[in-house]
Amino acid sequence: MTRFVDLKSALPDMDVLEAPADTARFVAGVRGETGKALAVLRPRTTSQLLTAIQALKILDIFYMPQGANTGLVGASIPDETGTQVVISFDRMKEVFDVDIENRSLRISAGFHLSEVNERLSEHGLHFPIDLGSDPQIGGMIATNTGGGRFLRYGDVRRHVLGLDIVTDVGELAQLGGPVRKANIGTDWKQLAIGSGADFGIITQAVLNLEPITRQQSAALVVPPNDAAIFPLLQALEQMAGPMLSAFEFMSQNAMNAAFDHVPSLRNPFAGGTVPQIALLIELTRPNQPVPWETDLDDVLQQMLMTMWENGDVAIEDALFGRPDDMWALRHALSEGVRTAGKLYAFDLGFRRPDVLAFRQAIQNELPDFAPGVTICDFGHVGDGGLHFNLVGSNETHSDQFEQVLRDWVVEQAVERFGASFSAEHGIGPKNIRYFEKYSPKRPF
Repeated sequence: MTRFVDLKSALPDMDVLEAPADTARFVAGVRGETGKALAVLRPRTTSQLLTAIQALKILDIFYMPQGANTGLVGASIPDETGTQVVISFDRMKEVFDVDIENRSLRISAGFHLSEVNERLSEHGLHFPIDLGSDPQIGGMIATNTGGGRFLRYGDVRRHVLGLDIVTDVGELAQLGGPVRKANIGTDWKQLAIGSGADFGIITQAVLNLEPITRQQSAALVVPPNDAAIFPLLQALEQMAGPMLSAFEFMSQNAMNAAFDHVPSLRNPFAGGTVPQIALLIELTRPNQPVPWETDLDDVLQQMLMTMWENGDVAIEDALFGRPDDMWALRHALSEGVRTAGKLYAFDLGFRRPDVLAFRQAIQNELPDFAPGVTICDFGHVGDGGLHFNLVGSNETHSDQFEQVLRDWVVEQAVERFGASFSAEHGIGPKNIRYFEKYSPKRPF
């Protein structure tokens, strides 16, 4: 109680929450993580944040920055001691300055991705990171988020021009800015992107923006087997070039979980029979349609037909329709597998060809290692990312079993296939043991 009184006295102008009913949403994670906070601070401005960090340092109180709290590795949840302070960014929205001519945006860290793109739409621009969740900009930068259109636009790092960071000693560091070409020494902001809060707390950023997609076409393509997937990807990259914006993999088990647990979702497959594998393929153009262009739906259909007729690829079926409907299936997979049973989720990054080799190895060995556990995976095969989800029984779950299972899966991925144990979700409590074990050995 004394520490809270000291903190409140040091921050008289700050919104400070203490009551359990007020702090509840800040101490619970998406995957069931729970903790306890001494207090939750909700600064509105960089100046308030600076004051808060300085006060916390004087009082020797550990703090944890928290964005939208959509992370999946528990990195924004305090521990159970009740001695830590959460610094929430839900009110950090003092700056939103669009530079149309420069195609850039200076923005406070607390804006949600959906808010950003809604505001930018009137200018014909967007921040081109596509996610199933709705994180805040600061959290996206801190974890270097990728997403479903990584194949076309890359990760967040590619679109960060500048950062304002409050260091742990309560000083403001400004790294980079709206000038894209400035080869004047070490680009220090690159160290901060994807590092969590190791180098300080991101309070503002300057982002590169891209023109909104004006033309879009998508298909659900059913290959006959795993071996047909990469020839199809390579052929599309050759024929479609930069128009290819997404190449997403969905397993039968993951799709069935989505159809079973998301009532609003429509099953587009013939007779309702879900295939072993489906690929969501998307082409996009940023320009408005012009008379001399072939309609993008026709382009995608012609490409797939030509590749099939030439024998370049093997395709069992291809379904065309509204892109939003197809992305609805892709985005529903997370909710589906989360409610299908006890979820053991992994976010793995591979060399592109190794994604399917890893899947096959685990499919062969999992029944003996963990009977009753089912693979419900999906991911960004086009960039080597795989959301490798295992679903077991709530009744047979134990913490010891989960740890053994997690250790085994990560060991197979990292030691046998040279994978990253975290493709885009960061470290956090769920990955810290693998960071300590494997990071010194990584060649990257």
